[in-house]
Amino acid sequence: QTQLFGVLLAATSNFLISVSLNIQKCAHLRLVCQTELKPYYMSKLWWCGIALLGLGEVGNFIAYAFAPIAVVAPLGCVSVIGSAFISVFFLKKTMRAADILGGTLTVTGIYLLVTFAPSVPQELTARQVQNYIVSWSFLVYSILEIIIFCILLYFYKRKAVKHIVVLLMMVALLASLTVIAVKAVSSMITLSVKGKMQLTYSIFYIMVVLLASSCAFQVKFLSQAMHLYEATAIVPINFVFFTTSAILSGVIFYQEFQSAALLSVFMFLFGCLLSFLGVFIIARNKKEEHLQIPFIDCGHIPGHKLTGKIQPDSHSSCYGTLNKEDDLVKSQS
Repeated sequence: QTQLFGVLLAATSNFLISVSLNIQKCAHLRLVCQTELKPYYMSKLWWCGIALLGLGEVGNFIAYAFAPIAVVAPLGCVSVIGSAFISVFFLKKTMRAADILGGTLTVTGIYLLVTFAPSVPQELTARQVQNYIVSWSFLVYSILEIIIFCILLYFYKRKAVKHIVVLLMMVALLASLTVIAVKAVSSMITLSVKGKMQLTYSIFYIMVVLLASSCAFQVKFLSQAMHLYEATAIVPINFVFFTTSAILSGVIFYQEFQSAALLSVFMFLFGCLLSFLGVFIIARNKKEEHLQIPFIDCGHIPGHKLTGKIQPDSHSSCYGTLNKEDDLVKSQS
């Protein structure tokens, strides 16, 4: 029941995140279409989206205390399929056959993930976290991760290699540390609320620092990727990399699949594959929308009324009334 609560909380939280993103997008489009431009933070609709986003992230944070990382992390695909379907109502987009197919595959994958997920005790004490962090398996994993991250960082900084795979690989390596810290912090806070105080242990504050620092660097590299590449390319690749690294960290650090049967492991991985495939199909060939401004507004230019506009001529290098001035100059010459 505890694990089911974590699964439902994670799915609901990711759905709220998809709703919040569509609300924020809708707020931005409404502001751009208004005659009097206002900053986005003056919009009540935008703040409503931000509130839902915060609520969803808090729900995800709490979900890690009740369910394994291997289950909570892949449920991030709920926000992807949620955005695809919710945008039909908020942004008046058309439903594509690819969205229906990708959504079906993703939902099937989620069902397999939840059904064959590892069933492990979720009450995680500070002493258990201390034992996990000095285990030989995690030490080897940490050394390999640091080496790979340093190699990628060298190519990124010294060789100026800013390929999408390089950037998102660094984000995924940092994300594996983030989910480890999130689960530890969330579990210790939950136990403390229940009366079993865990906040007096130094490992709690070490995990808080690890959580904050890894999140900060994730934002840095993810922002760089968003600046260089389209979101339709970043979303599926980042989802696959993040989910894979999160599952690996759960397997190695928290030993979540230690007593799982071979068939359960196979069906769980097959569910992950279906989710990955569904997200790729949803994001495939989805074009970025840009606001098209068909005229240049001269309402703020002295001597012109708000209705005065200069209409671009697509067949000439001249614009509006400048065309007549050019003809006059030519006739005088």
